[in-house]
Amino acid sequence: MALPVRLVKLVTGELALGKFDAETDTLKDVAILQIVPTQQGVQMMMLPYGYPFEQEFEGVISARHFLYEYKRLPDDLETKYFEACTNLTLSGSGLHLAGTNPAGKVSSIIK
Repeated sequence: MALPVRLVKLVTGELALGKFDAETDTLKDVAILQIVPTQQGVQMMMLPYGYPFEQEFEGVISARHFLYEYKRLPDDLETKYFEACTNLTLSGSGLHLAGTNPAGKVSSIIK
């Protein structure tokens, strides 16, 4: 069974996203969301929580460090999280494999 993806605000004020494991009461494969100002307004940037020292989404944060848990996670944010964690490109319908990269992971998916 897949773990549900949760968006939380940590006691440090950071926005974190990850797979919530109710058994261990932890957020796994944690990503941090950073707000980046642009000329058009703001954009969100998603990075592994341990970046720049960790390049993969592998961190774990205990739920005792959650200040706030968002009730609803925007669908596009969840999609981008899964794309970042798996190196897959997700499409709305009819997923078809397009090819693999040298590491053997699927590099893209087309409709």
